[in-house]
Amino acid sequence: MTLSRALWYYLWLAPHALQIALLVVMLGRGMRRQFPMFLLYTAFEVVQFSLLFTLYQLHIQFDGAYARMYFVGLAISTALRFAVIREIFNQLFKSYAVLQKPASALFRGTSLVLLVVALWLAATAPGDTADLLMYATNAMDRTVTILQCGLLLLLFLLSNYLTLPWRSRVFGIALGLGIYASISLAVSAVRFYSGASNTFVFDLIVMGAYHGCVVVWLYYLALPEREPKLDANVWAHHDLETWNQELERLLQHQ
Repeated sequence: MTLSRALWYYLWLAPHALQIALLVVMLGRGMRRQFPMFLLYTAFEVVQFSLLFTLYQLHIQFDGAYARMYFVGLAISTALRFAVIREIFNQLFKSYAVLQKPASALFRGTSLVLLVVALWLAATAPGDTADLLMYATNAMDRTVTILQCGLLLLLFLLSNYLTLPWRSRVFGIALGLGIYASISLAVSAVRFYSGASNTFVFDLIVMGAYHGCVVVWLYYLALPEREPKLDANVWAHHDLETWNQELERLLQHQ
């Protein structure tokens, strides 16, 4: 086995082995109620990997069964990642009852805009779109990837205002998603618009990014979470309560 092939196997196996440890940590620390969708996503990734790896080792990938299972699994995984994004978004605003409605409207509006953008990028990307399942799945995957990048940006912008510490679990989950999404989106753009025929290096980069993503999740969820410290000066400076009241008044008059 060549060094590059051994690296490919490692980057395929290691993240999912870490995800098993992540499941143990989450279940052991009672995070099932706090992050149910993230727990479901993690469990699905482990199950999907087990099935795909078995098919690959049995050389069943050559009759199309592997490809069909991969794209169906990618579609489910993408939908679950979108649910995780919504779960993180809800966690960000759970302490601000008045802001929950406008925040939900913001999430839906941003998702719609990004969906249109992602579908346009998918439609204009070079390549054969004869395979409808592959085309639709890749378009949806890029849509959620763009959403993840947007979520990371939003998290950095709002973390100070929402007194969200960098050691919090919500921040860790979003950070891992954002890192993976940013690298995956960049690699996808280079791959589709450069016309590169050899995608092995690109696959290694994306697999390595996912490995790093899982490491970030395990680090944040395994360590004790720090409670946010409410500084009176920060609250006075940002005046969130005034924002809440003004937004509530604005919504009532609409």
